Amino acid sequence: MRPVSTLIFLGLLKVVASQQIWDIWQTTWDREMLFTHLQPTPDPINFVSPGAIGSADIVIDDSSLYQTILGFGASLTDSSAQLFHNLKSQNSNNYWQLLDYLFNITDAADSAGFSYIRVPLGASDFSANTYSYDDTSGDVNLNAFNIGAAPSYVFSTLSDILSINQALRVHVVPWSPPGWMKSGTMDGGSLNTAYITVMANYLLKSIQGFQSKGISIYAISIQNEPENSNPTYPTCSMPVSTEAQIGLELRTLMDSNGLQNTKIIGYEHNWVDAANYPVQLMQQAGSAFDGVSFHCYQGSVSNQAEFTSQYPNKEVFFTECSGVLGSNWWSDIKWYMENLFIGSLNYGSSTGLMWNLALDGYGNPMLPGTNSCGGGCRGVVQINSDGSWSVNQEFYAMAQASKAILPCDEGGPWGQRIGVSVGGPLSWALEVGAYVTGRVLSTDWGRYSIVVLNWDDSTSTTWNPQPVKATIEFRGMQATYTFPVGVTTLWWYAPAN
Repeated sequence: MRPVSTLIFLGLLKVVASQQIWDIWQTTWDREMLFTHLQPTPDPINFVSPGAIGSADIVIDDSSLYQTILGFGASLTDSSAQLFHNLKSQNSNNYWQLLDYLFNITDAADSAGFSYIRVPLGASDFSANTYSYDDTSGDVNLNAFNIGAAPSYVFSTLSDILSINQALRVHVVPWSPPGWMKSGTMDGGSLNTAYITVMANYLLKSIQGFQSKGISIYAISIQNEPENSNPTYPTCSMPVSTEAQIGLELRTLMDSNGLQNTKIIGYEHNWVDAANYPVQLMQQAGSAFDGVSFHCYQGSVSNQAEFTSQYPNKEVFFTECSGVLGSNWWSDIKWYMENLFIGSLNYGSSTGLMWNLALDGYGNPMLPGTNSCGGGCRGVVQINSDGSWSVNQEFYAMAQASKAILPCDEGGPWGQRIGVSVGGPLSWALEVGAYVTGRVLSTDWGRYSIVVLNWDDSTSTTWNPQPVKATIEFRGMQATYTFPVGVTTLWWYAPAN
């Protein structure tokens, strides 16, 4: 009979030996790897007894659990939906291939698994024309409200996406109230406060309208970019007090109409004002709002802490940043990972979204007359008039991050951010996000993932990309991997802590 101590030792040895890195997804600066799946050579990378640390030392602390990551994606603007619709009509095979590549969340599938979509309520600067769901002046009872004022291809494209990814979360937000609730136009200006109750009902009807199309709404925001009033496209300046009142009334309406689980998200604007508008919104109407969301166009990602430090129990979303035509591919990816798809999450965000999901190669179609996107906006996907498509740097950056947090099991939990730090002489070269994804069965091992940006390319001096040999510390054991300049996502499995 074996001594009990021997059995315990053998059990521990089995656990340690089984913690191995088998799967890697990689996008490199030179595009030799583009969201490419590979398995390490030789197979696999083992966690072994600790030795000397590498040039960088990644330390995983899975005892520190933070927010669940709800997913990555972009906005399905009218323009994006129109391009998808045209592609479906022109080349159905390419259309379904593209949707699968974007939205399939099956574990280990060759796809990004995007799972969070933002949809404008009515027209934006990426619509064929300016419209709301009720353009009948003075219709305070909203008798003329018609969700069908939106192009039918918005709903058909959403339905097709949902057929691939039933876990898709849809977040809706208006760019402007109907013009008659303002000064007669949706372009610029502000809401007449006499219509606060009417606007709350308008938003309720919007949610119900999407439901009538078979699309459940995960979250709604009161107003896109409430500190922006631009007279060339639908926008609306909305003071904190107005958004707060609408939120309070909408929450009551939603709760009494079976929408208790639909979230209300506030602010929807730039990092730069994180310490003011969203904080004041929580002070005035915190009971109505589940959290706030941020955009990238002013300020820095660290500003998110100015909100979370005061409201740590409120949710944070990152919902908009746009690529610009003609920018540098690798510089963009570095910035996106540092600030959005690793950085924003490390500052508490549950999502990472870009602006238009799809545009053509010229940043079109746009609303006639708008002056937004001065340099030309770039979509996550480029859909061409000949029925072909390609993906841009925004796709690769998000896909690398998305792969780390997708469920291991159908219907299973999503990834949750865990503690991570980087030491060693080249610690500056790596930006790291770390996540654990639980399982449906408690006996199944969880998946531990890291997303690593190596940006040691010496761009400020002489271009000289340098791989970084790093150690990965996990539960008293150590693995070693050399990260090329680029973005690497890798994972391993281990028992619940």
